[in-house]
Amino acid sequence: MAVSELYTKYARVWIPDPEEVWKSAELLKDYKQGDKVIQLRLEEGKELEYCLDPKTKELPPLRNPDILVGENDLTALSYLHEPAVLHNLKVRFIDSKLIYTYCGIVLVAINPYEQLPIYGEDIINAYSGQNMGDMDPHIFAVAEEAYKQMARDERNQSIIVSGESGAGKTVSAKYAMRYFATVSGSASEANVEEKVLASNPIMESIGNAKTTRNDNSSRFGKYIEIGFDKRYRIIGANMRTYLLEKSRVVFQAEEERNYHIFYQLCASAALPEFKTLRLGNANYFHYTKQGGSPVIDGIDDAKEMVHTRQACTLLGINDLYQMGIFRILAGILHLGNVGFTSRDADSCTIPHKHEPLAIFCDLMGVEYQEMSHWLCHRKLATASETYIKPISKLQAINARDALAKHIYAKLFNWIVDHVNKALHSTIKQHSFIGVLDIYGFETFEINSFEQFCINYANEKLQQQFNMHVFKLEQEEYMKEQIPWTLIDFYDNQPCINLIEAKLGILDLLDEECKMPKGSDDSWAQKLYNTHLKKCALFEKPRMSNKAFIIQHFADKVEYQCEGFLEKNKDTVYEEQIKVLKSSKKFKMLLELFQDEEKALSPTSATPSGRTLLSRTAVKPAKAKPGQASKEHKKTVGHQFRNSLHLLMETLNATTPHYVRCIKPNDFKFPFTFDEKRAVQQLRACGVLETIRISAAGFPSRWTYQEFFSRYRVLMKQKDVLSDRKQTCKNLLENLILNKDKYQFGKTKIFFRAGQVAYLEKIRADKLRVACIRIQKTIRGWLMRKKYLRMRKAAITIQRYVRGYQARCYAKFLRRTRAAIIIQKFQRMYVVRKRYHLMRAATIMLQSLLRGYIARNKYQRMLREHKAIIIQKHVRGWLARVCYHRSLKAIVYLQCCYRRMMAKRELKKLKIEARSVERYKKLNIGMENKIMQLQRKVDEQNKDYKSLLEKLTNLETTYNTETEKLRSDVERLRVSEEEAKNATNRVNTLQEEITRLRKELHQTQSEKKTIEEWADKYKQETEQLVSELKEQNTLLKKEKEELNRLIHDQAKEMTETMEKKLVEETKQLELDLNDERLRYQNLLNEFSRLEERYEDLKDEVNLMVSIPKPGHKRTDSTHSSNESEYTFSSEITETEDLPLRMEQEPSEKKAPLDMSLFLKLQKRVTELEQEKQSLQDELDRKEEQALRTKTREEEERPPMRGAELEYESLKRQELESENKKLKNELNELQKALLEKSSPEVTAPGAPAYRVLLEQLTSVSEELEVRKEEVLILRSQLVSQKEAIQPKEDKNTMTDSTILLEDVQKMKDKGEIAQAYIGLKETNRLLESQLQSQKKSHDNELEALRGEIQSLKEENNRQQQLLAQNLQLPPEARIEASLQHEITRLTNENLFYEELYADDPMKYQSYRISLYKRMIDLMEQLEKQDKTVRKLKKQLKVFAKKIGELEVGQMENISPGQIIDEPIRPVNIPRKEKDFQGMLEYKKDDEPKLVKYLILDLKPRGVAVNLIPGLPAYILFMCVRHADYLNDDQKVRSLLTSTINGIKKVLKKRGDDFETVSFWLSNTCRFLHCLKQYSGEEGFMKHNTPRQNEHCLTNFDLAEYRQVLSDLAIQIYQQLIRVLENILQPMIVSGMLEHETIQGVSGVKPPGLRKRTSSIADEGTYTLDSIIRQLNTFHFVMCQHGMDPELIKQVIKQTFYITGAVTLNNLLLRKDMCSWSKGMQIRYNVSQLEEWLRDKNLMNSGAKETLEPLIQAAQLLQVKKKTDEDAEAICSMCNALTTAQIVKVLNLYTPVNEFEERVSISFIRTIQMRLRDRKDSPQLLMDAKHIFPVTFPFNPSSLALETIQIPASLGLAFISRV
Repeated sequence: MAVSELYTKYARVWIPDPEEVWKSAELLKDYKQGDKVIQLRLEEGKELEYCLDPKTKELPPLRNPDILVGENDLTALSYLHEPAVLHNLKVRFIDSKLIYTYCGIVLVAINPYEQLPIYGEDIINAYSGQNMGDMDPHIFAVAEEAYKQMARDERNQSIIVSGESGAGKTVSAKYAMRYFATVSGSASEANVEEKVLASNPIMESIGNAKTTRNDNSSRFGKYIEIGFDKRYRIIGANMRTYLLEKSRVVFQAEEERNYHIFYQLCASAALPEFKTLRLGNANYFHYTKQGGSPVIDGIDDAKEMVHTRQACTLLGINDLYQMGIFRILAGILHLGNVGFTSRDADSCTIPHKHEPLAIFCDLMGVEYQEMSHWLCHRKLATASETYIKPISKLQAINARDALAKHIYAKLFNWIVDHVNKALHSTIKQHSFIGVLDIYGFETFEINSFEQFCINYANEKLQQQFNMHVFKLEQEEYMKEQIPWTLIDFYDNQPCINLIEAKLGILDLLDEECKMPKGSDDSWAQKLYNTHLKKCALFEKPRMSNKAFIIQHFADKVEYQCEGFLEKNKDTVYEEQIKVLKSSKKFKMLLELFQDEEKALSPTSATPSGRTLLSRTAVKPAKAKPGQASKEHKKTVGHQFRNSLHLLMETLNATTPHYVRCIKPNDFKFPFTFDEKRAVQQLRACGVLETIRISAAGFPSRWTYQEFFSRYRVLMKQKDVLSDRKQTCKNLLENLILNKDKYQFGKTKIFFRAGQVAYLEKIRADKLRVACIRIQKTIRGWLMRKKYLRMRKAAITIQRYVRGYQARCYAKFLRRTRAAIIIQKFQRMYVVRKRYHLMRAATIMLQSLLRGYIARNKYQRMLREHKAIIIQKHVRGWLARVCYHRSLKAIVYLQCCYRRMMAKRELKKLKIEARSVERYKKLNIGMENKIMQLQRKVDEQNKDYKSLLEKLTNLETTYNTETEKLRSDVERLRVSEEEAKNATNRVNTLQEEITRLRKELHQTQSEKKTIEEWADKYKQETEQLVSELKEQNTLLKKEKEELNRLIHDQAKEMTETMEKKLVEETKQLELDLNDERLRYQNLLNEFSRLEERYEDLKDEVNLMVSIPKPGHKRTDSTHSSNESEYTFSSEITETEDLPLRMEQEPSEKKAPLDMSLFLKLQKRVTELEQEKQSLQDELDRKEEQALRTKTREEEERPPMRGAELEYESLKRQELESENKKLKNELNELQKALLEKSSPEVTAPGAPAYRVLLEQLTSVSEELEVRKEEVLILRSQLVSQKEAIQPKEDKNTMTDSTILLEDVQKMKDKGEIAQAYIGLKETNRLLESQLQSQKKSHDNELEALRGEIQSLKEENNRQQQLLAQNLQLPPEARIEASLQHEITRLTNENLFYEELYADDPMKYQSYRISLYKRMIDLMEQLEKQDKTVRKLKKQLKVFAKKIGELEVGQMENISPGQIIDEPIRPVNIPRKEKDFQGMLEYKKDDEPKLVKYLILDLKPRGVAVNLIPGLPAYILFMCVRHADYLNDDQKVRSLLTSTINGIKKVLKKRGDDFETVSFWLSNTCRFLHCLKQYSGEEGFMKHNTPRQNEHCLTNFDLAEYRQVLSDLAIQIYQQLIRVLENILQPMIVSGMLEHETIQGVSGVKPPGLRKRTSSIADEGTYTLDSIIRQLNTFHFVMCQHGMDPELIKQVIKQTFYITGAVTLNNLLLRKDMCSWSKGMQIRYNVSQLEEWLRDKNLMNSGAKETLEPLIQAAQLLQVKKKTDEDAEAICSMCNALTTAQIVKVLNLYTPVNEFEERVSISFIRTIQMRLRDRKDSPQLLMDAKHIFPVTFPFNPSSLALETIQIPASLGLAFISRV
């Protein structure tokens, strides 16, 4: 097919652009032959016409399909040209953040100007051992390829790193060397790899500087040869340097710096050791301040100085030499500050006592006067005389600078020599890998001698590169046996001849340097005359006579001739060198100039670079006269040419690998791509030349299988043949008619450029047609489905609408009828309302009128009635007044008359009193009368008193009455006056009434207003009250809210505290795991060192003549035992003394191992202490959380005593019951043996089994009953203890209170009362005590009765057992069930009677009974399962035993069968007397170890014998040694066992079965030591018989620790073996193999072709991994490994699988696609299904795959919107931010229908994850091993039942 046919409508092309170099455009119509213009549309939408070149008619280059953009290898592109290369690099660099890309054999590295996390040790491990095409491009992949080719082809390799300044050459070379140092390691203890890496800081400090293009630019070229031995481990290195830029020492351009070491010195000037150097700020010195940029951002020169000094120390440059180096450097700085003053035009001088020069002379140890003299003068020698001539100021400055440059160059060479000495190895070098870090092609505005040499070197390297690429291309064609023609490629030999041939530029330059008056101008004229019109590559600028132009392979470069001669000669005056040599105080300065010749002419030059190191030493020939001066006259150009030839010879003798470093921009912006600068460098570094050579031949190559898989869609079923090769040929012949466009090789198909794109176009068209057909069918189906759905919906809507309309019409009718009715009633209501209103108004008017008339009548009648009342009162008052006046007059008359009559009587009495007779009469009987009178007087006195009292009372009443009468009088007077005024007032009353009426009306109106106001006020008040209520409710709500908040806060604080506690607990657990991991890593390192020590010892033993083998083995065994396990014994300090004396020679052989062992042992103890402290802290936290419970328990101390009592009672009861049961069992066995036949009593007989079962059930029932009794007894004891202190306490307190009260009471009455109260109290307490005692007695009687009933029950059970034994099995079972039912019924009736009075207790008893029944049912189910399982095992064992017996019977002759007696019963009966111990002799210990450990085959033991049999046998031997109290035997056996296991694992450590077998047995041995140690914590699950087997004499806790450490080492070895087996399968099975066929397509491969993902016969699949996992699991289960340990192994296995898969996914761009994500998820689901089948889902293995699962989900989820970003961030919590971003960057579409992830989406993800705190590490640590634990797993196997098979050959041990 013609290429022009691809230029169809919508085809995309590249067109030149002045800004972007190349621009993408799209064809608007098909191109036809003869068209001069192409219609194009740019990406921004602009349309233009592209005119073709009328001469060449070359079409614009086509653009590759989008799925090919971003490929790892540029040669995989369908169209190979400059724009395709540029665009692919830009997409990878900007969009995917990938800095490495393959271009055939070249690795293109773009400087990101940013630190990337892709150079860690995990990345190195990921690339180690991988093929170059199997991983993403990386400098490590190139280094690994070189390392593998060196080992495979046994040919030296070279890595050539080139590029512009600032492109990253030095860093790339540094990473390559780091890779070799990490992967290979060193062959000696000198850590050569560290020294090789340490040379980088030194060389960077003295050879690197800041330029405008690079902050760490190498100003010299270097070639480092890293030497390897036969095992390909680093043994040394050698460094060559090229063309140091000495001019930088004395001059720096703007924004540049001098060499780093000067600024490091200035930054460290304050250090005490640098005080003598008199340094200061970098701005003080002339040689460091010219660039004006003394500081680099982000670089601390003081810290860099520390790194430099550390590197010097590591490379053997001691402190004295370091200070010497710094003195010389400081002297150079001070020399630069030396100033000159002109005396005239031809002479100058230095000021007197010039400080900089004085410091320089002081540091160099030379005379001030001499140095100052020769800095201003020079010596001229002629044939006859010698002149001293002064020089001008400019010449003096140049001479000073030349001296500084010369000193620095010498110091540079001296440091390089010492670095090489430090890196030199005494071991013979087998091969080497060279790393060339050399300057790339350079072109500036002003190009001088340095650029000329650099470009000359690049011309040579480019020639070598072109030849190598051409050679590889032709070799590929020859290997595949396809016809080929010579490819025309650019040969730059003419340019090289122009420079280095005879009469070339360098020859003419050297010739001009020899001329006495040679100048740059004369040299330029010679160049013009020699080459101007004779060489097409040489040109002269139009506007200059002092410049020339050379057409290099990359570009034209114009060189300025000025300075060429001076730089080529590199002149330095001899007298100044002599002054420096005369230094006697500074010996190091003399070392720098040891190679200086005695005579130096003024025009001769010192070498600018160091003498190049060669790997072959050449003896110097005999010196001829004048030879020295001739050799010394070698110019810089001549030396550079020689060193370059030597370099090319070295490179040609090696296999080169190329790294081309590209500088993306000139501003050091991170991830910014400047297309113009990139194209310049691509043209200069030869990448495009590689592309051109590849494109000239057959750039695209496919294997037949890959081509078939990719283009299977273009074939029909009938075209597919069994022969893939023929199928591909037939297809290509039909598709591509021009046979020159492809060739068929042996294994590959070769295509010319553009043909793969054509095939891809056909494939895409076919897929597009198929997609359209599928879309058409699916869309039709969807539309039909949509139509049917719409039709159904329309019918439904119509039905509902019609129904709705009918309902609306019915509703309308109902509403109309209802409206009529409403109108009727409404009208009636209105009329009726109007009538009622009129009637009410009429009645109201009538009532008002009638009321008015009635009120008027009432008022009139009221006035008349009141007038009558007034008249009545007035008339009555007038009548009373007249009556009172008449009465008063009558009384007055009576008084007057009575006064007159009284006066007359008085007068008569006076006359009678005067007469004597009257007196005498009166005195007769006076005395008697006196007495009577006296009595009378007394009585009268009394009466008087009473009367007086009465009088006073009367007076008071009289006064009150008087007052009352007075008030009445006054009132009457007032009423009289009122009556007088009444007449006046009557007149005014009418007026007052009218006024009052008015006021009444006014008051009524006011009342209405007041009532209205009151109503209003009431409403306001009610409103206010309601508001207040609302506020109150709000306040209550706020209060409740606050209370709730407080409660929530308290709850939250509690939860946070609990969370913190949980987190702290988790953190402590993590710390514990970390410590455990560190400890296990130390054990691993110790085991590695131990193995290394053993290997070294074996090598020494092989090299040295050794004594007899037996003695050697014994000595080494004892030595290892003593060195490793002397700490494990308790007693053997004095007994081992003779043995130690024997071991001293062997111990002296390895003092280093012993010290290391002691250090590790000390570290182990420290780790154990830390572990214990962490455990204590964890316990403390738990105690703090449970403090409240402990306080409550502390408040009840009597319970502790009760518990102790309970424990003691329980122990006594158990011991007594145990003895009783043993006795009964022995008696029963004897009785059975006496009464029954042997067949019945045999251990395997049914009766015997039933008997044992019945005995165990009875014993269990008895134990349950005993526990209940013991619990009751303990409660009784605790209650007694609780009562006793209370009684004591009460009596004591009562007595003390009584004494105190007695002392206080002094009144006897009080004491008596207190005594009575005390008696009553005592009586009360006594009654309470008696009641309690009575209740306790009742309980005790009840318990005794219960014990008696239990004894009776026990006797009944024994009788029933004896009866049952005589019954057949079926009847026995029925009888036992009937008995159990009867017992439960009786018990139920008993408790029913007991709790008849208390139904609650009876109900609780019933509930407990039900619970117990449920527990018994569960136990019964478990026992049934166990019985079924044991029956199955019994059948299997019976079958095996039968087979073995048959086999044995076949081997036995008939005569033997008749002669041998049959003993089926006696042997098993005697086994019951065994104590579970094995006896052996001390001399048989080596045989025991040999047969049981060293020679044991795991497969036979695992299949035929019980799991862990060797561990049981060893423990039984240990038990016997413990029984004998033989500590020497115990220690010897344990030590031999451990050493034997180590030897087996060392010998067969790569066998999974062996390692698994001994891990299982070591753990079982460890569990046995714990189970039978006698410690209570390990005896919980033991049977009484097993407790009897516990060790009695020795505590083997220390040996348990040693065995635990050994188990850890075996576990780690098991994981390593497992990893080595699985490692080749993981990537192939999990990633590359297509488990779901046809999902992922194969993209066109490049030169670095990956391993095919199509399953060949040799490739691994997921089924391979699952089969291997099945094998692992079966082997571990077969060996009886603990289930918990199996779970840990599987978890570690799955972690390794997930980590390796994820790491490869992160380093392989072609695996990051949607289809691959689906494959991974399917594979993970298969692994999960395997876990479910094996019941290992709770092992934590699934969780280890979570990062891989999330990465697969990330490949499949939608990646466009912010919601997608949020979903990704929440979903990928097990992946780090770096991993998420890496997967998104690597995501690659495999077809045209997928889309790439946009940069904005990735930035959104980064913004959302910026706060996530996770590890910056990209890859998972696949070497990480989880800390292993060995949970205690006791064995239920009885030791006395274990039998030793004869196949083990242990006949020398006997059972005890």
